[in-house]
Amino acid sequence: MSWFSIFRMGLVQLALGAIVVLTTSTLNRVMVVELQLAALVPGLMVALHYAVQLTRPRMGFGSDRGGLRTPWIVGGMVVLALGGFGAAVGTAWAATSPAAGLALAAASFVLVGLGVSATGTSVLVLLATRVPEARRAGAATLVWVMMIVGLAGSAGLSGRFLDPFNPARLVLVSGVVSALALALALVAIAGIERRAARVTEPSTDRPDFRAALREVWAEPDARRFTIFVFVSMLAYSAQDLILEPFAGVRFGFTPGESTQLSGLQHGGTLAGMLLAAMAGRRIAGVGLGSLRQWIVGGCLASALALAGLVVGAALGPGWPLNANVFALGVANGAFSIAAIGSMMALAGHGRASREGTRMGLWGAAQAVSFALGGVAGTAASDLVRWVLGSQVGAYALVFALEAVLFVAAAALALRIALPARAGTGADAPIDPIDPIDPIDPNPRATSRAGETA
Repeated sequence: MSWFSIFRMGLVQLALGAIVVLTTSTLNRVMVVELQLAALVPGLMVALHYAVQLTRPRMGFGSDRGGLRTPWIVGGMVVLALGGFGAAVGTAWAATSPAAGLALAAASFVLVGLGVSATGTSVLVLLATRVPEARRAGAATLVWVMMIVGLAGSAGLSGRFLDPFNPARLVLVSGVVSALALALALVAIAGIERRAARVTEPSTDRPDFRAALREVWAEPDARRFTIFVFVSMLAYSAQDLILEPFAGVRFGFTPGESTQLSGLQHGGTLAGMLLAAMAGRRIAGVGLGSLRQWIVGGCLASALALAGLVVGAALGPGWPLNANVFALGVANGAFSIAAIGSMMALAGHGRASREGTRMGLWGAAQAVSFALGGVAGTAASDLVRWVLGSQVGAYALVFALEAVLFVAAAALALRIALPARAGTGADAPIDPIDPIDPIDPNPRATSRAGETA
């Protein structure tokens, strides 16, 4: 697959992110602040869309069996666009007919989960199977950065058009974003798979799904990485659904301003990814940091940024909230790029024709942790608000708990035998742009070190 084709795959991820950010961030804020619903309501909605993503391994297995990923990408984007628009319609409808509106929104969130599962899993598997190993890490960086661009760009631009807020404007903005994103994705993916030669050998065996999943789980590298993904994603997912309401309640942000705040956070994530990628390039043969260092450092920096939000909750409008949220995004991005590079390389390790199943398993682990984090964050904020009588205090406590989880995730990362380039050890430098893959292509070199994980 050429770099131009990889860029086109990134456009698909950009389109996916543009729809998802409005569904999981903007609609959440509207339900809590404008509709005066309990924070648990959008929390359950988003948790539902993550719970549906337990289908990721099955979808990945289906694409493994069929051998083609494009139909899953196209179908997933169509379902995602319908779900994103339907969720906005349902939220607007809930202002006058709460039961009917929330029912439509819930059904739409199911569609969003199915669309993200089909598209996201298949895009990553297509990259893992059609991109030569020498380009794989760079491809992962480019595609993921473009998804963050979609998240940040959609949130920032949509936020400007949402003010002055009204339900009709919400539906219009969501409809335009969904339509444009779908059109972009369909044009971007057209013909790519036909022209890209497969670089992994397909397997001739055809087990059923449960047998294939058991085979993948039995692989030490795949199992360890699944557990790590679950814990690390749980560490920061709880703030997703309370950050915008927190900004509205404590700092007086409007819907448009809080949506732009979400875009600022995603922009910070993009900056963090680029920072890690640039630092990972060799200067005079020396890499600036390792996979382990970037993961651990990103987790600890995220904990520090969340501690800053706790301080901001106490100080109020005088606190530099925008800078704090941007710093949180930078820390998340630096951590993510190391994890993504590992994921892309590990997808092709082990038995052939299981790439989709592996990627689906890791995606399901992430989805479960995000579902738990979203529900736990919103439920905890509601519970603490009821006990303490302070909504701001409830948000601050959730941020503090997240900081503790980030420290725990950093400690866990220190115990993982991360894949490394042959001959360099487990702390090989991150090199997501350099044309040499940072992950050891020989899994036997690291399997013994992690047998007890």
